Amino acid sequence: MAITSRGRSVMALYTSSSSLDCHRVRFVLAVKGINVEIINVDSDPSSANDLADLNPYNETPTLVDRDLILYGAGVITEYLDERYPHPPLMPVDPVSRAGLRLVRYRIMRDWYSLARRIETAVGRRADKPRKQLKESLSAANDLFTVNTFLMNEELSLVDCSLAPLLWRLPTYKITLTKQAQDILDYMERVFSKEAFRTSLSDVEREMGGGA
Repeated sequence: MAITSRGRSVMALYTSSSSLDCHRVRFVLAVKGINVEIINVDSDPSSANDLADLNPYNETPTLVDRDLILYGAGVITEYLDERYPHPPLMPVDPVSRAGLRLVRYRIMRDWYSLARRIETAVGRRADKPRKQLKESLSAANDLFTVNTFLMNEELSLVDCSLAPLLWRLPTYKITLTKQAQDILDYMERVFSKEAFRTSLSDVEREMGGGA
C-alpha cells in the first residue's frame, strides 16, 4: 500500500487531467512503462492538501519518488529518463543531446507560450495567438521531413513535449492544411503509439487529437 506523501513506497504523480505539462510527464511514464500511482487533483480534492505540502508552488505536475520530490515538467522528465534509461529518450553523446534540448527549448518558448495564451484567452483575444501558432507550425513543416520523429530517428523527450500540444489543436480551433502535411504524418505516427494512448486522461481523450 502506498504511503501518503514523503516516504511512500510507490512512485506517485500529482497531475491535472487537462494540463499540457502533466501530459508531457504522463507520456514519458507510459513510454518507460514505469509503475506509478496517478493522483488526479481534479477528481480527488483531498489530494490538494498533500500537494500544498509537497510543492511550494502548489502546482502540478509533482512527482514523489520515495523521499525525492520533484516539480516542473522539464525537471521531472529529465529525471525519469536518467533514472529509467530504457528505452532512452535522449541521445548518448552530448552534442546530439544538446541539439535536442535546444529544439525542446524553442518548442517551449515559441509554441507552448502561444498555446498557454490560447488556453487563458477570453473570446476573440485567442484569435491572434491561434493564428500565430498555426502559421508557426506550418512554417516548420520541413523539420518533419527527414527523420521518423522530430530531429531524431527515435522517440525523444522533444516528441514527448510536442505531441501533447499537437493533440490539443482541435481544442485550440486550429486545423492544419496540406501545407503542413509532414506534421500531419508525424502526428499520426506519434498518436498511434500505445504509450501515447495510455498517457491520455479521460478529458484529453475527448479532445479528439489533431490528426
